[in-house]
Amino acid sequence: MTFAHRPVLVEPILALCPPKAKLYLDFTLGGGGHAGALLNKFSGLELWGSDQDPAALAAAKMTLAPFGERAKITKSDMASQASRLVEAGVKADFVLVDLGVSSAQLDQKDRGFSFSQDGPLDMRMDPEGGTSAQEYLAQVDYSELVRVLFEYGEESFAKKIASDLIQRRGKKPLETTKELAELVYQSIPRKFHPQKIHPATKTFQAIRIKINDEMGQLERFLEQAIPLLNLGGRLAMISFHSLEDRPVKQAFLAWEKPCICPPEFPVCNCGRLPLGVRVTKKPITAEPEETKANPRARSAKLRVFERT
Repeated sequence: MTFAHRPVLVEPILALCPPKAKLYLDFTLGGGGHAGALLNKFSGLELWGSDQDPAALAAAKMTLAPFGERAKITKSDMASQASRLVEAGVKADFVLVDLGVSSAQLDQKDRGFSFSQDGPLDMRMDPEGGTSAQEYLAQVDYSELVRVLFEYGEESFAKKIASDLIQRRGKKPLETTKELAELVYQSIPRKFHPQKIHPATKTFQAIRIKINDEMGQLERFLEQAIPLLNLGGRLAMISFHSLEDRPVKQAFLAWEKPCICPPEFPVCNCGRLPLGVRVTKKPITAEPEETKANPRARSAKLRVFERT
């Protein structure tokens, strides 16, 4: 299985990595694009990278092979890997997380992430374990599916889509991405079809997030992120939609301004001290040149926090 992925916001990442960084942790290694650029620029940098996608790891090993022992690669989801490193007392100077689905996963029809190509309803980041989208949709009940579509996809027609899906699977189970995309297309009235995206976009996003526990992974990672940073160390996180960006933004703000005292208090009494500063008060986005060359970079947002 090929894994060709173009990393986004590489130049800002290179500019924001501490120049004297020694250890760099990458929890979403992908094909190794960001990692290769960082190791190439900073000769004294060592990488501990992880990813839960076996195809991504195979590609990363090839990409990073020229760096030899400077690149150590592990198969793991980001929350589990963060937990292991915190327990081991590991601290880094630069930590990178690139959230969401990669272009390589979207382009590989056998992975089942995309409605633009017909393939099996899979959507698992790690195809070696867990529940596929086909298995999930075959057993999920109506109320739970409505919640998932509304909460993770912000889908206004969640109830109609869920009702139609439950009714359809009673006759014939959904097995392919094309079947799911067509069901959603028919469920949403034509006059409410979005102009710039496929009507099934939100549904596919919601189901993917659910079966991969993406929001749970993000929440658990953020709870463990600060202990992974040395003083002066930086955490860089790239998100692609508001569901990902919002908790990152809120966590960074809470770390910088943790005081919970009432505004009228003249001095802080809660004893909560700042953990660092937001290097980026507003997210960094791709320049027009990058979005022209890589349209998927258009929705990318980079936020960086420095522990002080």
